[in-house]
Amino acid sequence: MGLRVFVDGPNGGNPVPLVRHAAGMSAQDMQAVAARHGHESAFVFASETPQADWTLRFFVPRHEMEMCGHATVGALWALRAWGEWTTPTARVQTRSGLVDAFWDAAREQVWVSQPPVEQSALAPALAARVLGVLDPLQRAHWHAAVVNARTSRTKTLARVASVAELDALAPSLDQVEASCAAADSTGLYPYAVVAGTGGAPVVAARQFPRSSGYPEDAATGIAAAALWGHLASTGTVPLGTPAAPATTTVLQGVAMGCPSAIALQARFGADGQPAGCWLGGRVVWSAL
Repeated sequence: MGLRVFVDGPNGGNPVPLVRHAAGMSAQDMQAVAARHGHESAFVFASETPQADWTLRFFVPRHEMEMCGHATVGALWALRAWGEWTTPTARVQTRSGLVDAFWDAAREQVWVSQPPVEQSALAPALAARVLGVLDPLQRAHWHAAVVNARTSRTKTLARVASVAELDALAPSLDQVEASCAAADSTGLYPYAVVAGTGGAPVVAARQFPRSSGYPEDAATGIAAAALWGHLASTGTVPLGTPAAPATTTVLQGVAMGCPSAIALQARFGADGQPAGCWLGGRVVWSAL
């Protein structure tokens, strides 16, 4: 079974090979599926805990992932389509912990939770190394500090001045893994702010993963959540209110010809204060 998640146009979104009933599959079996298809793959198991409705596991061609945002959104969307998820909310167990979800009937869309962001600026020498890998020809104009941000996995964020410069980046791909290892992150995530804090803010981004087995991602929910958390903490994107949360859209995959759109909103706690974010987007069935 195949899906494309965070679709924003023809050939858009990030593909997800999905195994509906994965009971009995070994880790080697699941990694072989991911290697065969060349994409993050999701596997649905019966829940291992009374706190969750299902257990999800995720593999890329080279290893298992503790959490995968677009694959979680896609798996839950498929469970809804199959009639296996019928309640307004759900909870899934992942290797990174429990993930909450709710069904947005108006949009026919799944929203999944991410915790509050943790972040820290890179030391100047390491930041310069990252920027050199992203922009070996030194043609882009970079803004703000290079920051590590994390909700489920650490991403290294670097803000470039314009979308044109973002799309023109031609990183030294043979150095991405080593620079990520030095920064203790799982991917380099350059971005450009398209719109300001008024209206519906839009951010463009690209991800170059550390060691997934492919050079660039069309849509990366976990990276977008980390980016949203960073931008929200600096006031670059608005939160809205519990009754009317503001939606930020992260556009990704455009430079690859796979246009994707990741929607993010503040997740408010019972006290009315932000407690992480929700991420969601459009899902479609797709041939593998």
